[in-house]
Amino acid sequence: MTEKEKDKILVVEDERDTRYILEKLLTKNNFEVLTANNGQEALAALETFQPKVILADWTMPVMDGLELCNRIKGNEKYKLIYYIILTARTSLRDRVTGLDVGADDFLMKPIENQELIARIKSGIRIFNLQRELKSIEHTKAIIELACTIGHKINNPLSSLKLAVNDLKENVSDKATEQTEEDFQIIQQAMERIQTFVQQLTRLENPEIIDYTDQSKMIKFD
Repeated sequence: MTEKEKDKILVVEDERDTRYILEKLLTKNNFEVLTANNGQEALAALETFQPKVILADWTMPVMDGLELCNRIKGNEKYKLIYYIILTARTSLRDRVTGLDVGADDFLMKPIENQELIARIKSGIRIFNLQRELKSIEHTKAIIELACTIGHKINNPLSSLKLAVNDLKENVSDKATEQTEEDFQIIQQAMERIQTFVQQLTRLENPEIIDYTDQSKMIKFD
């Protein structure tokens, strides 16, 4: 794995020594690591840092790990991030509370290094799988939408072709040079629409490109 391909981990821990130890351990195991002192700092960090796993202490000032988890899992942009809570709390009630807000895993303090690495790697695999499934579902939805639009356009287009042909026959004796030119423009426009319909209905691997700063569009060859 090259430097650019390192999996990103966000460590959220208010205790300086613990934060330092976790950062060194994860860096040594070939992860790209960013640290934050509390949940509020973590949310700010997510604007520019996109981790696959968040490792967060439960008890922190400003915003604790539970509130951070609630914010993360409630945001469509971040909800796939695998969230691990670090806690000294051992009760079943606490675990249920954490799961209720969407935590994916718990690790009890003090943390055993090998177990931590194993849990993180498992979380990365789950994140990758969920992202792949989401991509497949997104692609499928685009194809289905394109086919639907294509068929919806094709039906009135067929009616338009018939109407234009009838119109040409009815005015054939009275056609002028301007009329012929207008029919030619109409014919060319219908052919372009027909080509577009075919592209929509045959779409297999949609590529999304930027159209403007605020919108995107499907690229057609």
